[in-house]
Amino acid sequence: MTESTPFDPASATIVVVTYNRSGLLTRLLESIAVMDPKPGHVVIVDNASIDDTTAVVDSFRERVGTEIVYRRLDENTGGSGGFSEGMRVAYELGSTWIWLMDDDVEVIPDGLAKMGAWAPRFKSIQGRRYDYDGSPFYWQYRIAEPLAIPIPYAPAGFDETRYKVMNSGCFEGMFIHRDIVRQIGLPDPRFFIYWDDQTYGWLASQRTTSVIVDDFVLRRTREIRQWDMGVRHLNASSDAYRYYIMRNRAIIKQYYRSAGVYRPALFAAGTALTFAKELIRLVAVERKVRGTSNLWRGLRDGGKIARDSAWQPMPPLAA
Repeated sequence: MTESTPFDPASATIVVVTYNRSGLLTRLLESIAVMDPKPGHVVIVDNASIDDTTAVVDSFRERVGTEIVYRRLDENTGGSGGFSEGMRVAYELGSTWIWLMDDDVEVIPDGLAKMGAWAPRFKSIQGRRYDYDGSPFYWQYRIAEPLAIPIPYAPAGFDETRYKVMNSGCFEGMFIHRDIVRQIGLPDPRFFIYWDDQTYGWLASQRTTSVIVDDFVLRRTREIRQWDMGVRHLNASSDAYRYYIMRNRAIIKQYYRSAGVYRPALFAAGTALTFAKELIRLVAVERKVRGTSNLWRGLRDGGKIARDSAWQPMPPLAA
């Protein structure tokens, strides 16, 4: 869908979710301070940090070069809850474009200009990222919809168009128009962590042509333990992630049901493949076998969600 008006950087809001990582947040805010152009607002959602995050935010108010809107939550709502609240604040500020990012990235100085160059053509855009070591970071931009899992070997290269159609999303850099947010609602805080951004990106792709573009706009600032498989990497995880990886499959199932695309056998195959992948991650990346109980607990609790006949997707927003 084509925008009739040129991109105005002041119409964009950066939304950052942070939790007890003031050092990383400092690096991100320093990168925003030297951006050119800058967004109209920076919304920072603090998931009830107990470090010096509030003091860090206050120290940047006069030097970041744009308005900071700080929301400190009363409890940790996970990345899902944080991005849901951040999106709500940005939407209510009247933002035309909302750029989501975790606290463990920094912005390339002309990153907003690069994203804005695509804004007249698309309404759901993902830019590229450099990894911690400066290499291009590969993100699985397409999912196998019936299985509801990422396609790990979707081609990484770009042709002369410099974009590829995607049906997923990542809150580490999602750039989305308020028209799409209005239609699909806020990110679902019930995920807490994991699958939330993939599902939100999938929902966006049902309403517009979503794309990943060949422009580097972010750099990751946190090193994560990985298993190098040559073409791709498998990152380390945690017991909490293992639990939500399996539990939240049930929330995806409910979204699929509401959209009329749920295919029981294929979805179950995707769940089995996800379980197998987490077993491989445990052994190959984390070098241990303990932790499988969290996968089983996630499956058990997901069953309760899947059987909830009163479950509803996130509602659309008022214009």
